[in-house]
Amino acid sequence: MASALGNLTPRQQALLRRWLPGATVEADHSWGLVATTVLEVSCVGSRFIVKAGGDDDHGIRRELDAHANWLRPWTDRGRAPTLVSGDADAKLLVTRYLPGQLVLGSVHADDPHIYRQAGELLALLHAQVAVTDDDHERRENEKSLAWLCRPHRIPGHTVRRLRAEITSWPTPPAHLVPTHGDWQPRNWLVHDGVVGVIDFGRAAMRPAFTDLGRLAAQDFRRDPRLEAAFLDGYGPDPREPDAWHRTRVREAIGTAAWAHRVGDEAFEAQGHRMISEALGDVRG
Repeated sequence: MASALGNLTPRQQALLRRWLPGATVEADHSWGLVATTVLEVSCVGSRFIVKAGGDDDHGIRRELDAHANWLRPWTDRGRAPTLVSGDADAKLLVTRYLPGQLVLGSVHADDPHIYRQAGELLALLHAQVAVTDDDHERRENEKSLAWLCRPHRIPGHTVRRLRAEITSWPTPPAHLVPTHGDWQPRNWLVHDGVVGVIDFGRAAMRPAFTDLGRLAAQDFRRDPRLEAAFLDGYGPDPREPDAWHRTRVREAIGTAAWAHRVGDEAFEAQGHRMISEALGDVRG
């Protein structure tokens, strides 16, 4: 697996040799669509995960911020990996290996008990701190309008409709909490029936309900029992209708445009379906 280490920059390789001298690569868990290398390595009988970002990576800094500020409710319970070393400028971090099988694509993906645990874990994250941001909604609208100016395959008449709707929205103060940013079975592990959490590269302060966006577009849509179990674990549903609608539209635009940029056609198709549903063209 020497070629896997070759994906790291010389600075990243030097730091890794200092942090984990003699480490050997056991598996390459890189996703492939983005320039982030994810390696499972062993060193002196212990296992670790190494994440190395490319030139345009912003996720490593977010992960390090999350480890520094928000993850203790999970790490204290053994439900998330603990940080060993990290360097934001070098875009490199090492965490202890968290055992488990990815929920996505497994028999656990349709198990309400897993979603109940996921709801309980998310509530722990969200409950730590809350702030009011008067400018959040405006910034999020600008991000969505910027996506519409980039290359994508959203039909022109839909783009015009989206722009008209976004520019008509109010921009009330938003209540922000620590969020994971990609809360879905792809980032959950299950080990001996217990759910753990990985991948904090999108962690940031956002409205709590934004962490339900991926689930609502995929898993809750597929099986309402999963939504009921999730909320049973999480607590009161945080989705206020008007703000939730705005979030659904933004998520849909970002999904379609980002997936087009990285060449993920299946995810891009999901984004187009999300746009239609958010605009009310499709019910169900």
